Amino acid sequence: MTRLLAAIVIVGSAVIALVLAWPQLFGLAGMPGVAQIVALRGLGIAVALVLAVGLTILALLAAPARRFAASLAAVALAFALVNAAVLSVRGFGDFAFTTKGDSDVTVLSWNTLGDAPGAEEIARLALESEADIIALPETTNELGIDIALLMQAADRPMWVHTLAYDQESKARSTTLLVSVDLGEYSVDTATRTTAVLPTLVAAPVDGSGPTIVVVHTVAPLPPMEATWQQDLRWVADACDGENVILAGDFNATLDHITGLGVDGGDLGSCRDAALATDNAAVGTWPTQLPALLGSPIDHVMATPNWTVTGMRVIESLDKAGSDHRPILVQLSPAD
Repeated sequence: MTRLLAAIVIVGSAVIALVLAWPQLFGLAGMPGVAQIVALRGLGIAVALVLAVGLTILALLAAPARRFAASLAAVALAFALVNAAVLSVRGFGDFAFTTKGDSDVTVLSWNTLGDAPGAEEIARLALESEADIIALPETTNELGIDIALLMQAADRPMWVHTLAYDQESKARSTTLLVSVDLGEYSVDTATRTTAVLPTLVAAPVDGSGPTIVVVHTVAPLPPMEATWQQDLRWVADACDGENVILAGDFNATLDHITGLGVDGGDLGSCRDAALATDNAAVGTWPTQLPALLGSPIDHVMATPNWTVTGMRVIESLDKAGSDHRPILVQLSPAD
């Protein structure tokens, strides 16, 4: 009976490990609990390795439990190896940028946790990076104007657009700054987009530039999982044109958007900049964890008319006040 129970525990642990390591095989990437664990693959590797070492020591010291502990250690090690393989394919960071061309567009995206870094810090980063598009979830219109004034003083004038669902919580405001060199943009502030937190859609007035979508989906926390999945489907549908750039806080990793791409896209027709540049394993949230242990839930994505010619997650601002890291992406017109 003891051996039977041990076998059941070992097999059950192996099945659970497989589901958590690759939930897409079972269509469970959005399942409560699974969604949160798979979002933190790097942290999962660290935990699994600690368990594997502990169980190995137990197997060496306790002869009666040797086979049982060794088997569980093997399961934990296999879980860590599968996750490491997935992350290695996605890339642990390649921060190289090509020289920026006249037609290239630089996108800066940063969830500011309710204006936390302040206008000066955001403007400094935008000016240093020569950002043409600045996507700022959880950022008020007032801060957006302050940033624009600082950039105008540095001879980098920007249009400012904000979509706010209310004025009570800064998290329910999403702000976009776009360079006047890209032309004039219009935003429909009367239409609700994603359900709880606003996703801003900016269309070029003359129709010649990219449609810019500043994304902010709700987090997959109980009881919002269904709303979160609805938000992700809405964002996928938003990338149905020939010239679209998505940027912002998706509250989703590549695991969560499996099946939402069309025509070779990762989400709708859009392709993920981090995946294209070997940066998709670098975590953008939370800043309290090292980047390789965190969750890559902030993205810049674009339709195939753009080629990604540089991308990096900025780790030097982890103490700036936000719990998200900024991401910087350079896009070049595809040949």
